[in-house]
Amino acid sequence: MTIYTARPIDPGVLKELRDLDDAGRPCDPYVDPEGGDPLRCCLRPIRPGELVALVSYAPLRRWAAGTAASPGAYDEQGPVFIHAEPCAGPSGDGYPFARPGALRTLRRYDARGHIAGGRLLEIPVAADEAFDAALDDAFSDPEVALVHVRAVEYGCYQFEVRRP
Repeated sequence: MTIYTARPIDPGVLKELRDLDDAGRPCDPYVDPEGGDPLRCCLRPIRPGELVALVSYAPLRRWAAGTAASPGAYDEQGPVFIHAEPCAGPSGDGYPFARPGALRTLRRYDARGHIAGGRLLEIPVAADEAFDAALDDAFSDPEVALVHVRAVEYGCYQFEVRRP
């Protein structure tokens, strides 16, 4: 049983990103004819024909704004796909984008928002169990406040997991 929750981008943040993204650019929606790219609003792949947007998102900065954290140089922003209009969010549990053989890095952050380690994970067939074990390892360090899961190939932010 999965004890951790893969967190999508918060609906309030999505509302802001659909106006101006974290780089200050206006949202530019388009219909994706092919689909397949990961949506960070509902944690599933884009379906062909969906109205989406590619926006710049700063997950650590957004988390830090609600805490006493000051990530400093660890703050970063990058591109993520979102629905261009509000959606229902994730419809399942487990870990999204968990294709066997895919490489993920689990980047750990402390309460200050500073990197506190990381781990490479090659996703096996039993993906949920592997993520649970990797997150157990990450959160065994009492200093770890949250973990960002990223794709190794492009460094793309996939989702966040906070201390349970």
